[in-house]
Amino acid sequence: MGAGDEAGRLVRPFTLTGGRTRPSRSDFTLITTVTAVDPPPERATRPQPEHMRILRLCARPLAVAEVAACLDLPVSVAVIMLCDLLEAGLITARPPRPVTGTPDLELLQKVRDGLGRI
Repeated sequence: MGAGDEAGRLVRPFTLTGGRTRPSRSDFTLITTVTAVDPPPERATRPQPEHMRILRLCARPLAVAEVAACLDLPVSVAVIMLCDLLEAGLITARPPRPVTGTPDLELLQKVRDGLGRI
């Protein structure tokens, strides 16, 4: 990787967010599930190419962390871009379901034992 590649990576996230460093909303955690709205609303403006990549990825539900990993971007940058799409009505965001009840200790023991064999 040359010096130009490094400089490009430092500038790119800043450019993708239009200079913003904080999300406009607090809807997103690492495990919030995002899904592209299909069909997209008619009133929506045409998204930028980077936003289109997210929409293609989110044709099936993905966690915020997965979106960031697929785009090879910091989570903070992905969240700012996801805020743009949510505000435009192009994605839905579903928070993680709260855990209820007690964990199945027998199942957890089987998982632990299985991991010990690896």
